[in-house]
Amino acid sequence: MKNVLALLIFAACLLSYSSNAAVDKTILAGGCFWCMEADFEKLEGVTDVISGFSGGALKEPTYNGNHEGHFEVVEITYDPEKVSYKELLDYYWVNIDPFDARGQFCDKGPSYLSAIFVGNEEERKIAEQSKKEVERKFPNRKVITPILNASTMYPIKGDESYHQDFYKKSSIRYKVYRWNCGRDRRLEELWGDDVTH
Repeated sequence: MKNVLALLIFAACLLSYSSNAAVDKTILAGGCFWCMEADFEKLEGVTDVISGFSGGALKEPTYNGNHEGHFEVVEITYDPEKVSYKELLDYYWVNIDPFDARGQFCDKGPSYLSAIFVGNEEERKIAEQSKKEVERKFPNRKVITPILNASTMYPIKGDESYHQDFYKKSSIRYKVYRWNCGRDRRLEELWGDDVTH
């Protein structure tokens, strides 16, 4: 009986520990959320990536309907003991073109612009420092990626939920799109050996 009781107490401690494990979230825009989701789900310490919209005033934006004023974004859930916020941003920069004021790669228009959404002053300081590091690396280029206050993130859902994990559900279509869009070629041109794909 003592062994059973000890096992139950041990199991309860494990459940309590896992439910109290530290997680954090951040919202980033980098053009096509299919690509951002695929890229960030590869990063160790990231536990979940959700595609959606953020940054606009319109409530409940949709992909095929109205999402005016919103960016295509991903909400990234991560374990700060495995990957820091700064490391997330370092990874972010080498997966976008921070100089394109019209969108990202083949996708042009306001919803495809890059942006970092910060939830507090500490994140803002880290993001601003991170942006300065990119500016130092490219002294003759203007980094247009803004640092914005976080706002409501609207996940893609309902009839449009096929966008979540699109790179897994429709891998061939995703790979063809990514290749034709020139994303990886441009990233290699900009970032060289720092590219993550």
